[in-house]
Amino acid sequence: MLLQQAPPAVPRTLPDERAARRTLLDQVGRLEGELAQLFCSIFPRKGFSLGVPGRGGPRLLSFGELEELRDELAERVQHARRAFSDRTYSEEQYRRLIEEMLLDPAAHKWVRVANEDIGEPGCKHWHVRPRWSFIGMLMGWWRVVISSGCPLAT
Repeated sequence: MLLQQAPPAVPRTLPDERAARRTLLDQVGRLEGELAQLFCSIFPRKGFSLGVPGRGGPRLLSFGELEELRDELAERVQHARRAFSDRTYSEEQYRRLIEEMLLDPAAHKWVRVANEDIGEPGCKHWHVRPRWSFIGMLMGWWRVVISSGCPLAT
């Protein structure tokens, strides 16, 4: 008699929703992987924030929350790619400037390019200066001086 009165068990996740959840979870995993690859590509550079905030601790996300998470991750990946692309373009322009400075120092008087400008860690910089101070400036003797790096700690 007890078995006849109990309603039949209804699965928590409807069968047609399982495939959609699996697809969403795969998309979230792929986007998280892309964000991790971008972080590894960007790593020594400063000024990038790729953090993903938590969603209230470990729990099973609803279908709507999974869609929101996927959309948020896709937006973060797109923003990070665009920022990294812009930064890479700028770094390439500075590398080209360094090459031009080395080829023709007189055309780039007093120009200074730091290691941070080309996306590398450290304190090194390239600076176009006259060869023998004031005399070199009058004679047009310019050269590129490459610093030795960071000063020693005192």
